[in-house]
Amino acid sequence: MTQLDLITKATIKCLKDLCCIPVGISNRHAHLSRKDMDILFGKGSELHLKKELRQPGQFAAVETVNLRGPSNAVVERVRVLGPLRQESQVEISRTDNYQLGLSAPVRESGRLEGTPGIVLEGPFGSVELARGVIIAWRHIHLSEISAKLLQVHDREIVSVETAGMRGCVFKNVMIRVSNQFEPEMHIDMDEANACGVNNNELIWICNKLSPHYKCKEMESYDN
Repeated sequence: MTQLDLITKATIKCLKDLCCIPVGISNRHAHLSRKDMDILFGKGSELHLKKELRQPGQFAAVETVNLRGPSNAVVERVRVLGPLRQESQVEISRTDNYQLGLSAPVRESGRLEGTPGIVLEGPFGSVELARGVIIAWRHIHLSEISAKLLQVHDREIVSVETAGMRGCVFKNVMIRVSNQFEPEMHIDMDEANACGVNNNELIWICNKLSPHYKCKEMESYDN
């Protein structure tokens, strides 16, 4: 093998390594506002760190809440993630959706218009949310530098491939770009179990969405 061949092989390996993105599997969880935190855990209460997450400033808290659906079904000990937000939001899987008797849509975080509500139960009280329950749209966090190297942009829709015996291709994956982000793909437990992927395993972007294709759920995201 010539020196040129070795350089070419090493370059290809570096490019492949660059394109690989670690997976972060999101179990059901809640984000709380200051107002709801006060009701659930006591006025002036604060979240306590249990585990730092890959995204800077984000963490899993010691605190948990129970979710009570309209059919009175309960999912207990749902982890709260910090820091606090302007509006409370609950992210569940489709399996949880059925269990709780909800009809939560697949949504980008923070897009809560038209979403169902739920009752949150904490040690000091309960809160009935009028809206805020979603199934999170699978997405990839990238820094601006990573996005440029991968030639993708914020809110672009791509397809992603996983490895392994149950490897699959996830379509309709949203790219989110910010210098506050570390590279990571977020999927929920249902999605992870379907393809047999574990936390921190690597995936890669295999192709971009055709500009002529729009699924029904994406129509409201054009602007």
